[in-house]
Amino acid sequence: MLLRNRLFPVLLLILLFAAIACRHQAVVSAASRTAEQQSPQTSTAGSQSSDPQQQKQKDQTQPAQSQTTLSQTNQTKTTQAQPAQDQGQGSSDSGVFVFKKEVEEVVVHATVIDDKNHLVTTLDRSAFSVFENNQPQTIASFRHEDVPVAMGIVIDNSGSMREKRDKVNRAALNLVRSSNPQDQVFVVNFNDEYYLDQEFTSDINKLRQALEKVEARGGTALYDAIVASAVYMKDHAKLQKKVLFVVTDGEDNASRESLEEAVRRLQEENGPTVYAIGLLGEEKARRARRALETIAQRTGGISFFPRTLDEVDAISSSVAHDIRNQYTIGYKPTTPKTAGGYRAIRVEAKAKGFGKLVVRTRSGYYPGQEHAPQ
Repeated sequence: MLLRNRLFPVLLLILLFAAIACRHQAVVSAASRTAEQQSPQTSTAGSQSSDPQQQKQKDQTQPAQSQTTLSQTNQTKTTQAQPAQDQGQGSSDSGVFVFKKEVEEVVVHATVIDDKNHLVTTLDRSAFSVFENNQPQTIASFRHEDVPVAMGIVIDNSGSMREKRDKVNRAALNLVRSSNPQDQVFVVNFNDEYYLDQEFTSDINKLRQALEKVEARGGTALYDAIVASAVYMKDHAKLQKKVLFVVTDGEDNASRESLEEAVRRLQEENGPTVYAIGLLGEEKARRARRALETIAQRTGGISFFPRTLDEVDAISSSVAHDIRNQYTIGYKPTTPKTAGGYRAIRVEAKAKGFGKLVVRTRSGYYPGQEHAPQ
Protein backbone atom coordinates (compact mmCIF):
# COMPACT_ATOMS: atom_id res chain seq x y z
CA MET A 1 0.00 0.00 0.00
CA LEU A 2 2.85 2.32 0.85
CA LEU A 3 4.58 1.51 -2.50
CA ARG A 4 1.41 2.27 -4.42
CA ASN A 5 1.16 5.69 -2.77
CA ARG A 6 4.76 6.50 -3.73
CA LEU A 7 4.37 5.42 -7.39
CA PHE A 8 1.17 7.40 -8.02
CA PRO A 9 2.84 10.87 -8.29
CA VAL A 10 5.48 9.41 -10.58
CA LEU A 11 2.81 8.04 -12.92
CA LEU A 12 1.10 11.43 -13.03
CA LEU A 13 4.35 13.12 -14.03
CA ILE A 14 4.95 10.55 -16.80
CA LEU A 15 1.43 11.10 -18.23
CA LEU A 16 1.90 14.90 -18.10
CA PHE A 17 5.21 14.74 -20.00
CA ALA A 18 3.63 12.43 -22.62
CA ALA A 19 0.77 14.89 -23.22
CA ILE A 20 3.20 17.78 -23.64
CA ALA A 21 5.27 15.79 -26.15
CA CYS A 22 2.23 14.89 -28.26
CA ARG A 23 1.10 18.52 -28.46
CA HIS A 24 4.57 19.68 -29.50
CA GLN A 25 4.64 17.09 -32.31
CA ALA A 26 1.24 18.28 -33.58
CA VAL A 27 2.45 21.91 -33.72
CA VAL A 28 5.59 20.92 -35.61
CA SER A 29 3.58 18.90 -38.18
CA ALA A 30 1.18 21.78 -38.80
CA ALA A 31 4.03 24.22 -39.35
CA SER A 32 5.67 21.80 -41.76
CA ARG A 33 2.49 21.45 -43.84
CA THR A 34 2.11 25.26 -44.05
CA ALA A 35 5.67 25.67 -45.21
CA GLU A 36 5.20 23.04 -47.92
CA GLN A 37 2.09 24.81 -49.25
CA GLN A 38 3.89 28.15 -49.45
CA SER A 39 7.19 26.92 -50.80
CA PRO A 40 6.19 26.63 -54.57
CA GLN A 41 5.17 30.32 -54.73
CA THR A 42 8.31 31.46 -52.97
CA SER A 43 10.44 29.29 -55.19
CA THR A 44 8.82 30.62 -58.36
CA ALA A 45 9.28 34.22 -57.33
CA GLY A 46 12.85 33.57 -56.42
CA SER A 47 13.64 31.91 -59.74
CA GLN A 48 12.19 34.87 -61.66
CA SER A 49 14.35 37.40 -59.86
CA SER A 50 17.52 35.33 -59.55
CA ASP A 51 17.92 34.37 -63.22
CA PRO A 52 18.32 37.58 -65.27
CA GLN A 53 19.20 35.69 -68.43
CA GLN A 54 15.93 33.78 -68.30
CA GLN A 55 14.01 37.02 -67.67
CA LYS A 56 15.80 38.68 -70.60
CA GLN A 57 14.78 35.83 -72.89
CA LYS A 58 11.19 36.17 -71.70
CA ASP A 59 11.23 39.92 -72.34
CA GLN A 60 12.51 39.35 -75.86
CA THR A 61 9.41 37.33 -76.66
CA GLN A 62 7.21 40.42 -76.14
CA PRO A 63 6.61 42.38 -79.37
CA ALA A 64 8.05 45.87 -79.49
CA GLN A 65 5.59 48.74 -79.96
CA SER A 66 5.73 50.21 -83.45
CA GLN A 67 3.73 52.51 -85.67
CA THR A 68 0.14 51.26 -85.62
CA THR A 69 -1.57 50.65 -88.91
CA LEU A 70 -5.16 51.84 -88.93
CA SER A 71 -6.35 48.46 -90.17
CA GLN A 72 -4.94 46.81 -87.02
CA THR A 73 -6.75 49.33 -84.84
CA ASN A 74 -10.04 48.78 -86.66
CA GLN A 75 -9.69 45.02 -86.27
CA THR A 76 -9.44 45.40 -82.49
CA LYS A 77 -12.39 47.75 -82.14
CA THR A 78 -14.58 47.69 -79.07
CA THR A 79 -18.10 46.33 -79.39
CA GLN A 80 -19.54 47.42 -76.09
CA ALA A 81 -21.26 50.62 -77.24
CA GLN A 82 -24.92 50.81 -76.28
CA PRO A 83 -27.48 53.08 -77.92
CA ALA A 84 -28.41 56.29 -76.21
CA GLN A 85 -32.11 56.58 -75.49
CA ASP A 86 -32.55 60.25 -74.76
CA GLN A 87 -32.40 63.16 -77.14
CA GLY A 88 -30.47 66.34 -76.57
CA GLN A 89 -27.04 67.49 -75.60
CA GLY A 90 -25.02 67.14 -72.44
CA SER A 91 -21.71 66.23 -70.90
CA SER A 92 -20.29 62.85 -70.05
CA ASP A 93 -18.80 62.10 -66.64
CA SER A 94 -15.39 63.14 -67.97
CA GLY A 95 -16.70 66.56 -68.99
CA VAL A 96 -16.61 65.82 -72.72
CA PHE A 97 -19.51 67.33 -74.64
CA VAL A 98 -21.67 64.66 -76.28
CA PHE A 99 -24.67 64.75 -78.58
CA LYS A 100 -27.36 62.24 -77.69
CA LYS A 101 -30.18 61.36 -80.03
CA GLU A 102 -32.80 58.79 -80.77
CA VAL A 103 -31.36 55.99 -82.89
CA GLU A 104 -34.31 56.30 -85.30
CA GLU A 105 -33.47 59.93 -86.05
CA VAL A 106 -31.44 60.93 -89.10
CA VAL A 107 -29.17 63.90 -88.43
CA VAL A 108 -27.76 66.19 -91.12
CA HIS A 109 -25.39 69.12 -90.77
CA ALA A 110 -26.15 71.97 -93.14
CA THR A 111 -24.26 75.06 -94.25
CA VAL A 112 -26.28 77.91 -95.79
CA ILE A 113 -24.82 80.50 -98.15
CA ASP A 114 -26.47 83.43 -99.91
CA ASP A 115 -26.18 84.59 -103.53
CA LYS A 116 -22.94 86.41 -102.65
CA ASN A 117 -21.39 83.21 -101.28
CA HIS A 118 -21.55 84.47 -97.69
CA LEU A 119 -22.45 82.23 -94.78
CA VAL A 120 -25.97 82.74 -93.42
CA THR A 121 -26.09 82.02 -89.72
CA THR A 122 -29.31 83.67 -88.50
CA LEU A 123 -32.04 81.31 -89.76
CA ASP A 124 -34.51 79.58 -87.49
CA ARG A 125 -36.20 76.21 -87.76
CA SER A 126 -39.12 77.47 -89.85
CA ALA A 127 -36.77 78.46 -92.69
CA PHE A 128 -35.82 74.85 -93.47
CA SER A 129 -37.51 72.06 -95.37
CA VAL A 130 -36.12 68.52 -95.54
CA PHE A 131 -36.85 65.94 -98.24
CA GLU A 132 -35.88 62.29 -98.35
CA ASN A 133 -36.31 60.62 -101.73
CA ASN A 134 -38.34 63.74 -102.67
CA GLN A 135 -40.78 63.13 -99.83
CA PRO A 136 -41.15 65.95 -97.26
CA GLN A 137 -40.00 65.07 -93.76
CA THR A 138 -40.97 66.53 -90.40
CA ILE A 139 -38.09 68.17 -88.59
CA ALA A 140 -37.82 66.62 -85.12
CA SER A 141 -34.85 68.58 -83.78
CA PHE A 142 -33.04 71.76 -84.76
CA ARG A 143 -29.89 73.38 -83.40
CA HIS A 144 -27.54 76.11 -84.47
CA GLU A 145 -24.71 75.84 -81.99
CA ASP A 146 -20.96 75.51 -82.05
CA VAL A 147 -20.90 71.85 -81.03
CA PRO A 148 -17.65 69.90 -80.69
CA VAL A 149 -16.79 67.49 -83.49
CA ALA A 150 -14.88 64.25 -83.90
CA MET A 151 -12.27 65.07 -86.52
CA GLY A 152 -9.79 63.02 -88.48
CA ILE A 153 -6.75 64.72 -90.05
CA VAL A 154 -5.73 62.53 -92.99
CA ILE A 155 -2.49 63.66 -94.65
CA ASP A 156 -0.69 62.35 -97.73
CA ASN A 157 2.80 61.14 -96.80
CA SER A 158 3.89 59.91 -100.22
CA GLY A 159 7.26 60.80 -101.71
CA SER A 160 5.96 63.82 -103.61
CA MET A 161 4.78 65.47 -100.36
CA ARG A 162 8.25 65.71 -98.83
CA GLU A 163 8.74 69.43 -99.43
CA LYS A 164 5.12 70.31 -98.66
CA ARG A 165 4.56 68.71 -95.27
CA ASP A 166 5.84 71.59 -93.11
CA LYS A 167 3.26 74.05 -94.41
CA VAL A 168 0.54 71.41 -94.52
CA ASN A 169 1.25 70.46 -90.90
CA ARG A 170 1.04 74.10 -89.82
CA ALA A 171 -2.29 74.43 -91.60
CA ALA A 172 -3.65 71.30 -89.93
CA LEU A 173 -2.67 72.59 -86.49
CA ASN A 174 -4.19 75.96 -87.36
CA LEU A 175 -7.44 74.13 -88.12
CA VAL A 176 -7.39 72.53 -84.68
CA ARG A 177 -6.63 75.82 -82.92
CA SER A 178 -9.42 77.57 -84.82
CA SER A 179 -11.95 74.87 -83.96
CA ASN A 180 -13.93 74.15 -80.83
CA PRO A 181 -11.51 73.44 -77.95
CA GLN A 182 -13.54 70.36 -77.04
CA ASP A 183 -13.05 68.73 -80.44
CA GLN A 184 -11.59 65.23 -80.41
CA VAL A 185 -9.00 64.76 -83.18
CA PHE A 186 -6.99 61.85 -84.56
CA VAL A 187 -4.18 61.81 -87.14
CA VAL A 188 -3.64 59.41 -90.05
CA ASN A 189 -0.57 59.65 -92.25
CA PHE A 190 -0.68 57.62 -95.44
CA ASN A 191 1.36 56.66 -98.48
CA ASP A 192 0.80 53.21 -99.92
CA GLU A 193 -0.13 52.23 -96.35
CA TYR A 194 -2.06 54.20 -93.76
CA TYR A 195 -1.04 54.69 -90.15
CA LEU A 196 -2.97 55.87 -87.11
CA ASP A 197 -0.24 58.05 -85.59
CA GLN A 198 -2.50 59.60 -82.96
CA GLU A 199 -5.77 58.35 -81.55
CA PHE A 200 -8.55 60.73 -80.51
CA THR A 201 -7.20 63.56 -78.36
CA SER A 202 -7.56 67.29 -77.77
CA ASP A 203 -3.88 67.67 -76.85
CA ILE A 204 -2.30 69.95 -79.48
CA ASN A 205 1.21 68.74 -78.63
CA LYS A 206 0.33 65.11 -79.28
CA LEU A 207 -1.23 66.09 -82.59
CA ARG A 208 1.88 68.05 -83.56
CA GLN A 209 4.10 65.08 -82.79
CA ALA A 210 1.91 62.80 -84.90
CA LEU A 211 1.99 65.18 -87.86
CA GLU A 212 5.76 65.39 -87.64
CA LYS A 213 6.10 61.66 -88.31
CA VAL A 214 7.06 62.39 -91.89
CA GLU A 215 8.45 59.48 -93.89
CA ALA A 216 7.59 60.79 -97.33
CA ARG A 217 7.91 57.78 -99.62
CA GLY A 218 5.87 55.35 -101.67
CA GLY A 219 2.58 55.77 -103.48
CA THR A 220 -0.82 57.28 -102.65
CA ALA A 221 -3.50 55.01 -101.17
CA LEU A 222 -5.99 57.84 -100.69
CA TYR A 223 -9.21 55.81 -100.89
CA ASP A 224 -7.93 53.13 -98.50
CA ALA A 225 -6.91 55.78 -95.97
CA ILE A 226 -10.28 57.54 -96.18
CA VAL A 227 -12.26 54.31 -95.77
CA ALA A 228 -10.13 53.15 -92.84
CA SER A 229 -10.44 56.56 -91.18
CA ALA A 230 -14.22 56.49 -91.56
CA VAL A 231 -14.36 53.01 -90.01
CA TYR A 232 -12.16 54.07 -87.10
CA MET A 233 -14.33 57.14 -86.57
CA LYS A 234 -17.55 55.12 -86.63
CA ASP A 235 -16.23 52.66 -84.07
CA HIS A 236 -14.47 55.04 -81.67
CA ALA A 237 -15.95 58.56 -81.92
CA LYS A 238 -17.92 59.70 -78.88
CA LEU A 239 -19.25 62.82 -80.58
CA GLN A 240 -22.10 62.79 -83.08
CA LYS A 241 -20.75 65.35 -85.53
CA LYS A 242 -17.88 63.97 -87.61
CA VAL A 243 -15.40 65.56 -90.02
CA LEU A 244 -12.47 64.37 -92.12
CA PHE A 245 -9.86 66.92 -93.22
CA VAL A 246 -7.94 65.40 -96.13
CA VAL A 247 -4.83 66.76 -97.86
CA THR A 248 -3.18 65.11 -100.87
CA ASP A 249 -1.07 66.18 -103.82
CA GLY A 250 -1.92 63.53 -106.34
CA GLU A 251 -4.11 60.88 -107.82
CA ASP A 252 -4.71 57.64 -105.95
CA ASN A 253 -2.38 54.98 -107.34
CA ALA A 254 -2.11 52.38 -104.57
CA SER A 255 -5.56 51.70 -103.04
CA ARG A 256 -7.40 48.43 -103.01
CA GLU A 257 -10.64 50.35 -102.59
CA SER A 258 -12.19 52.23 -105.53
CA LEU A 259 -13.53 55.77 -105.52
CA GLU A 260 -17.08 54.39 -105.63
CA GLU A 261 -16.48 52.15 -102.63
CA ALA A 262 -14.90 54.99 -100.68
CA VAL A 263 -17.93 57.20 -101.34
CA ARG A 264 -20.25 54.35 -100.42
CA ARG A 265 -18.57 53.92 -97.05
CA LEU A 266 -18.59 57.65 -96.34
CA GLN A 267 -22.32 57.75 -97.06
CA GLU A 268 -23.19 55.29 -94.35
CA GLU A 269 -25.61 56.77 -91.87
CA ASN A 270 -24.02 59.45 -89.68
CA GLY A 271 -20.86 59.34 -91.78
CA PRO A 272 -18.31 62.17 -91.75
CA THR A 273 -18.31 65.39 -93.75
CA VAL A 274 -15.14 65.59 -95.85
CA TYR A 275 -13.15 68.76 -96.49
CA ALA A 276 -10.43 68.06 -99.04
CA ILE A 277 -7.41 70.04 -100.23
CA GLY A 278 -5.80 69.02 -103.52
CA LEU A 279 -2.27 70.29 -104.13
CA LEU A 280 -2.38 69.16 -107.73
CA GLY A 281 -0.02 69.66 -110.61
CA GLU A 282 -1.32 70.06 -114.14
CA GLU A 283 -0.37 66.56 -115.27
CA LYS A 284 -2.54 64.84 -112.64
CA ALA A 285 -5.19 67.43 -111.97
CA ARG A 286 -8.21 66.16 -113.86
CA ARG A 287 -8.85 62.72 -112.33
CA ALA A 288 -7.57 63.64 -108.89
CA ARG A 289 -9.70 66.79 -108.86
CA ARG A 290 -12.80 64.85 -109.87
CA ALA A 291 -12.23 62.33 -107.07
CA LEU A 292 -11.85 64.98 -104.36
CA GLU A 293 -14.83 66.95 -105.64
CA THR A 294 -16.99 63.81 -105.61
CA ILE A 295 -15.99 62.82 -102.08
CA ALA A 296 -16.57 66.30 -100.68
CA GLN A 297 -19.83 66.99 -102.52
CA ARG A 298 -21.45 63.67 -101.57
CA THR A 299 -20.70 64.21 -97.88
CA GLY A 300 -21.64 67.89 -97.63
CA GLY A 301 -18.09 69.22 -97.50
CA ILE A 302 -15.93 71.36 -99.79
CA SER A 303 -12.95 70.63 -102.01
CA PHE A 304 -10.19 73.22 -102.40
CA PHE A 305 -7.50 73.44 -105.09
CA PRO A 306 -5.08 76.20 -104.14
CA ARG A 307 -2.70 77.59 -106.73
CA THR A 308 0.12 77.86 -104.20
CA LEU A 309 1.04 76.09 -101.01
CA ASP A 310 0.84 79.36 -99.10
CA GLU A 311 -2.97 79.37 -99.44
CA VAL A 312 -3.39 76.21 -97.37
CA ASP A 313 -3.27 77.94 -93.99
CA ALA A 314 -6.10 80.34 -94.91
CA ILE A 315 -8.15 77.41 -96.22
CA SER A 316 -7.84 75.60 -92.91
CA SER A 317 -9.22 78.67 -91.10
CA SER A 318 -12.19 78.84 -93.48
CA VAL A 319 -12.89 75.14 -92.89
CA ALA A 320 -12.97 75.70 -89.14
CA HIS A 321 -15.35 78.65 -89.62
CA ASP A 322 -17.61 76.53 -91.83
CA ILE A 323 -17.75 73.67 -89.32
CA ARG A 324 -18.57 75.97 -86.39
CA ASN A 325 -21.46 77.71 -88.19
CA GLN A 326 -23.55 74.78 -89.38
CA TYR A 327 -27.16 73.97 -88.61
CA THR A 328 -27.91 70.54 -87.14
CA ILE A 329 -31.24 69.16 -88.31
CA GLY A 330 -32.81 65.88 -87.21
CA TYR A 331 -35.81 64.07 -88.63
CA LYS A 332 -37.43 60.65 -88.37
CA PRO A 333 -37.79 59.29 -91.92
CA THR A 334 -41.27 58.36 -93.07
CA THR A 335 -39.82 55.24 -94.68
CA PRO A 336 -38.54 52.83 -92.00
CA LYS A 337 -34.81 52.28 -91.97
CA THR A 338 -35.40 48.56 -92.20
CA ALA A 339 -36.50 49.08 -95.80
CA GLY A 340 -32.84 49.57 -96.73
CA GLY A 341 -31.50 51.11 -99.91
CA TYR A 342 -29.94 54.47 -100.61
CA ARG A 343 -31.87 57.55 -99.42
CA ALA A 344 -31.37 60.86 -101.24
CA ILE A 345 -31.50 63.94 -99.00
CA ARG A 346 -32.33 67.50 -100.02
CA VAL A 347 -32.52 70.44 -97.64
CA GLU A 348 -33.97 73.80 -98.71
CA ALA A 349 -33.98 77.16 -96.93
CA LYS A 350 -36.14 80.23 -97.51
CA ALA A 351 -36.36 83.37 -95.39
CA LYS A 352 -37.53 86.95 -95.69
CA GLY A 353 -34.82 89.42 -96.45
CA PHE A 354 -32.70 86.90 -98.36
CA GLY A 355 -32.55 86.08 -102.01
CA LYS A 356 -31.75 82.60 -103.17
CA LEU A 357 -30.21 80.51 -100.43
CA VAL A 358 -28.09 77.44 -101.13
CA VAL A 359 -27.92 74.67 -98.53
CA ARG A 360 -24.89 72.40 -98.55
CA THR A 361 -25.30 69.05 -96.82
CA ARG A 362 -24.76 65.39 -97.59
CA SER A 363 -26.50 64.16 -100.71
CA GLY A 364 -27.87 61.01 -99.07
CA TYR A 365 -27.14 58.00 -96.90
CA TYR A 366 -27.44 54.25 -96.58
CA PRO A 367 -29.50 53.40 -93.49
CA GLY A 368 -28.11 50.79 -91.17
CA GLN A 369 -27.06 49.94 -87.67
CA GLU A 370 -24.86 52.56 -86.09
CA HIS A 371 -23.29 52.99 -82.69
CA ALA A 372 -25.22 55.82 -81.11
CA PRO A 373 -22.83 58.26 -79.45
CA GLN A 374 -22.73 58.03 -75.69
